[in-house]
Order: sequence, then C-alpha cells, then structure tokens
Amino acid sequence: MEKLVNIHDAAEGLKAGKTLLYPTDTVWGLGCDASNEEAIQKLIELKNRPAEKSFILLVDSVAMLERYVTNIPDVCFDLIDFAVKPLTIIYDEPINLPKSLLAADGTIAIRVTEDMNCKKLIQRLRKPLVSTSANLSGQPNSKSYSEISEEVKSKVDLILNERLNEKMLKPSSIIRVGSDNGVKVIR
Repeated sequence: MEKLVNIHDAAEGLKAGKTLLYPTDTVWGLGCDASNEEAIQKLIELKNRPAEKSFILLVDSVAMLERYVTNIPDVCFDLIDFAVKPLTIIYDEPINLPKSLLAADGTIAIRVTEDMNCKKLIQRLRKPLVSTSANLSGQPNSKSYSEISEEVKSKVDLILNERLNEKMLKPSSIIRVGSDNGVKVIR
C-alpha cells in the first residue's frame, strides 16, 4: 500500500493497526484506532512521547461519545451544540477505552469533530480516532503539511491525501467539566 492514501484506504489501514497522518478540524494530526493498543504504542514511540501524557480522541457524534463516557454532564451537550470553534472536553469516568489513552487522573479528552474527512474516517472505522499533533514531542505544531518534519512523515504508516496545500487553524480549546457542571478552561 502506498503511503499517500484516500479515505477508504486510510480507514482500512487504521483497522489493520496502522498509524495515520491526517488533517483535522484544527491542526495536522497523528492518529490510530483508539481501541488498538499496539497502534497506540506505535504512536507513542513515533512521537517520542512520555507514556503518561494523554491523547485527544475524535468522535463523529454525541451518540459515539456516549459509548465512551459514563456520565456526560448536561452542560456538555450545550457546549458541543453551540461551540463556534473546535472544542475538546475532558471527561471523568471514560469507559471502553485502553488505559494507555487515559490521563494520569483517569480522564479522557474527546472532541466531536466537525471535519468531514475525520467524520468519514471515524464512520468507516466505527470507533474513535486518536488525535495528537503531527510533531515530535516538545516540537511546535505544524500549521501546514509542508511544515511537518520529514522524520514524522517517514515514521508514520499512512498519510491522508487531503488538504495537503491548506493552512490549518490552531489547536482546539480544551475545557474540563466537573460533575457539578463547573467549567475550567485548560487551553
């Protein structure tokens, strides 16, 4: 399989445990099937990332989100519906996910993506997609495909052949919502 792939081949690669370089609704990301422990470990190694640092997951809908979080505070539904920019929310009590995806405190950061390519990937995979910035740990985020290091491009298994010439936005806002519906801005 060639490294530059379409959405169908990218989804098939993800199902087979491959890592993917792809544009998101924010920045270029590195990802894999969120249920595949071996693929998650490949991503950690690729980024040279401390194992205790958690990831963001992308889901295609609130219905998918509900399969991975025990108790979604009511305010989160409004935040998701009315956010004008990409919004990642940190949730307590995640379920059905490998421990390697969780933060040290047992939480998980999840964004309901609005990006159509990401939605198509997730729908074909039928699982959340791991999303982390397309850089080595500690390096700056890349705002375009051309800014991504050759080292990252060479280490990843597949590259989605979409939006290669487009400038990306900035990383999503990240908030944490407590069980009391209190909101804390992280980024």
